[in-house]
Amino acid sequence: MRWLRRLIGDPLPEDFPGRLAEGENAVGSAPVRGGGHLVVTELGLWVPVPEGARRIGWHLISKAIWGDGVLTVTEADETGTAGAAVVLRDREPVRFELPRPGKVPWLVRQRVDGSIRARHRAELTSGGVWFVQRKLPGRDGVVLQARPDPGVDLEIVAAIAREAAEKLAPPQA
Repeated sequence: MRWLRRLIGDPLPEDFPGRLAEGENAVGSAPVRGGGHLVVTELGLWVPVPEGARRIGWHLISKAIWGDGVLTVTEADETGTAGAAVVLRDREPVRFELPRPGKVPWLVRQRVDGSIRARHRAELTSGGVWFVQRKLPGRDGVVLQARPDPGVDLEIVAAIAREAAEKLAPPQA
C-alpha cells in the first residue's frame, strides 16, 4: 500500500505518528529540524509534540508567519463563550524550522486565510479586540471569535461579542 501512496503522491510521511480522521487527507508535509513533520490537511495543521503529533484546527491558528526557513505558529485556546461567540486567548508562538519546506508555508497561509470570512478590530479603553468570523473545518457555517488583547476587560468583550453574534446570526425560518 505504501508504494501506491508514493505513486499517487500522498504527502503523508511513512513514520507520521498521528491518526487522521476518516476522510482527512494530507495535502502537504515538511520535515521539522529536530524531529517530526508538519502535515497540512483540510482539517488543520498537524504539529510534532513529545507524545507524537496533534492537529490544530485552522480556525484556531491566529497567526502563521514564514521567514528565514522558520514557520512561526500562534495557536489560540477557546477560553469561554459569549452567546454564540467564542472567546479566544493566544498561546505563545511556536517556531518550526523547516529545512525542506516545500509548499507547506504557502498551504498554511492559504488555509488560515481561507478560514476567515470577515474580521474587525475594535479599540476599547483598555486595549483592542479582534472579532473574526471563521469557517470551522469539516463543518458548515461560521463561528464568531473574539480575541482580546491582554488586559482587556473580558466582561466588556463578552457583551460586545454576544451582541455581535446575535446580529450576525442567520434569520430563523
